Amino acid sequence: MTTTRAALTEEDIRTLVKGATPDERAMAAQKICRKIDRPDLSEEDRQRASDILRVMAADAAELVRRAMAITLKESAILPRDVALRLAEDVDSVCLPVLSFSPVFTDDDLAEIIRLGGAVQQVAIAKRPSLSPKVTGAIAEHGVERAVEAACANDRAEFSESSLQKVISRFEASERVLAAVAYRQVLPMSVTERLIEMVGDQIRDHILSHHEISPETAVHLVLGAKERATIDLVDQAGRTADVKSFVAHLHKHERLTASLLLRALAHGHMTFFEWGVAELSGVPHHRTWLMIHDAGPLGLRAIYERAGLPARLFTAFRAAVDTYHSMELDGGTRDAVRFQERMIQRFLTQPQAGGREDVDYLLDRMDKLARRSRRDARMQLSA
Repeated sequence: MTTTRAALTEEDIRTLVKGATPDERAMAAQKICRKIDRPDLSEEDRQRASDILRVMAADAAELVRRAMAITLKESAILPRDVALRLAEDVDSVCLPVLSFSPVFTDDDLAEIIRLGGAVQQVAIAKRPSLSPKVTGAIAEHGVERAVEAACANDRAEFSESSLQKVISRFEASERVLAAVAYRQVLPMSVTERLIEMVGDQIRDHILSHHEISPETAVHLVLGAKERATIDLVDQAGRTADVKSFVAHLHKHERLTASLLLRALAHGHMTFFEWGVAELSGVPHHRTWLMIHDAGPLGLRAIYERAGLPARLFTAFRAAVDTYHSMELDGGTRDAVRFQERMIQRFLTQPQAGGREDVDYLLDRMDKLARRSRRDARMQLSA
């Protein structure tokens, strides 16, 4: 044991084995661990160092075992069997190695998660990196705190199925759902499901920080809970490529009259123009002329060409007329004023839309009224 003996003294080893007090043995253990944690050990020296570490792991004094665990928590020299033994020790001993030790295999960590308690699970969940196998075990067996910690760890790799499992197990936990929502990357299926379950603040974060594809936005809004989530027409107003957006909606049979009506209620005329162009097969520039510059018959002609329902034409006519009649003054409330007037015109038209559309517009009016009152209070208090 040439290298190790050069690094250690007989007194160090004797103190480790026969030290009178735990403090003496702990100090010797720390010294020994620092000296044998060397990359240049021969295989023979490494084996003898492992034997010394096994002696430490069997010491009756927690202080000694803790000194070893802390000193070698990130060392590859720690034998795997010793690491597994320390992982079953008291919290002060197991936490350092569970949190950092590189000698555990994914199978080791998954088994510790399955059989261990909350403290062990949380320590593993916070490791510098986690494989899908380990996060899968956390999703399946982890307590709430461990699952939250793993989801908040962006260096923890989750499979799509594991994230779905997390949501299923902890759908009532705001903390877990928030941790999932704030991950840097989310599969679309997870985003779709999450956005229907979380509050407005987290939903806004998802929309601001994740790429929401047109297909995802469509499913979010036009599915079974379309108005319980974001409003697709707001997505329409923000997209940089309206042409591609409406083409995608049309391909998936989501470019409906109801959606176009709601888009106009929000003032998204560009989306309406491209939507009608897509449905009618008429180039956008010609559609634009028929909607805006071709006299009273132009809109009806392109509307019928697009195959939109006759019963809704008066509502669309009112929307376009309102759009043309508005004289926007560049103030901060222009968009709100436009929506207010547009929706009022909708609701005063005969056959303005289906019952769901009318309910939607009334709800929108209520929100606009609340916003107006809030803005007025803010101006008074300024």
